[in-house]
Amino acid sequence: MFDRSQNSSLRVLMITSEWPTPEHPEAVPFIVRNAEFLRRAGVEVDVFAFQGGKKPTNYLRARKQLQDKLNGERYDLVHAQFGQSALLALPKSLPLVVTFRGDDLEGIIGPAGHYTMAGWFLQLASWMVAYIADEVIAVSETLARRLPRRPFHVIPSGIDLDLFRPLPLQEARRLLGLPAQRRLVLFAADPNDSRKRYQLAKAAVNRLDKEYRANLVVARGVPHEQMPLYMNACDVLLLASVHEGSPNVVKEALACNLPIVSTDVGDVRARIGQVSGCAVVNGTIGDISAALQMVLARNSRIAGRGMVLSLDESKLTEQVIEVYRRALAKKKESLWHIGDSNTR
Repeated sequence: MFDRSQNSSLRVLMITSEWPTPEHPEAVPFIVRNAEFLRRAGVEVDVFAFQGGKKPTNYLRARKQLQDKLNGERYDLVHAQFGQSALLALPKSLPLVVTFRGDDLEGIIGPAGHYTMAGWFLQLASWMVAYIADEVIAVSETLARRLPRRPFHVIPSGIDLDLFRPLPLQEARRLLGLPAQRRLVLFAADPNDSRKRYQLAKAAVNRLDKEYRANLVVARGVPHEQMPLYMNACDVLLLASVHEGSPNVVKEALACNLPIVSTDVGDVRARIGQVSGCAVVNGTIGDISAALQMVLARNSRIAGRGMVLSLDESKLTEQVIEVYRRALAKKKESLWHIGDSNTR
C-alpha cells in the first residue's frame, strides 16, 4: 500500500523515446504502467515522449523542447527510460535517474541479422550517461553486466497480475476465432523486428514431426488487454530473440501458466530454468524444434504464476521511488559540500 503523503511533493519528468501513438497504441505498456503506478503512489509525473528514429536532428529538436520545458517548469528530478533518452537531459541541471532496458546496452540488430554501427553508437552513448547519471536502474542482472563499473539497482518491469491470469483454453480460442483442435505456438512480437528472429521461429515450427504439427500464431500489434487471450489460447510461447533485457512476454506467460520455449537471453534462464514444462535453448532450428516437441508432447499447463507474484507493480514502484530519494539525497549532499567549502 502506497503512502501518498510521503510522495506528494515529488515532481518527476519522465523522458522516453518510446510511447504509445495513434498508429501503435499498444506500444511499451510496461512504461505506461510505470508512470501510472508512480502517480497512484502520489508522485507527480509528466511524460516527455519523443521519436528519435535514429536521426540526430530528431534528438536535437527534442532536446531543445525538453530544455524549454525544464526552464519553464519546476521538477525535482529527471527519469530517462532507455539510455538514449537521457541524452536530452545533458548537461544535467537536475538529478538524473536512467533505466536501461535492452537495446541501449545490447546494441541494435539490423535486417541482415547483424549488430549495426548505429547500435554501437547507442551503446557508447548509454555507457556515457551511465557514468553521468546519479542513479542507474537495469531491468535484469544480465543487462546490468554490460554497464560500466558503478553501483546499480535491478528493478524488472512489473506485470498486471489481474489482467494476465489463467483462463479456459477453449474459451480463449473461441473469442479469438482460433482453431479448437490444432496445436498453437505463440510468437508475440513483430515479425519484421530482426532481433526477434521470426524466420527462425517459423522454421523451427515447420520442422516439428507430423505428430506434433502446429500453427504459428503471430500476435503483432495486439492491444495489451487482448494478449492474455492469446496466451491462454496457445499451447506454448516461443521467444527466439538474439537478445533481450527482461522480456515482459515471458513473465506474462508465466502469470498465465503458459509453457515457454526461449533462447537464453536477458533474465529468461533465471525465470524459467527451473520451471517444469519450459525450456531454455540455443538459437539453432533443431534445438528449438526439439524443445517445442517436448512441450507439446507434455500437453499441459505449467505452474508458472507463483514465480511472478513478486513482480507486483506496486512493490516495484516503491523500489523506484526509493531510487528517486537516493538521487535527491546525493544532490542535497553535493549542495552541502559546496556550501561548506564556500564558508572556509
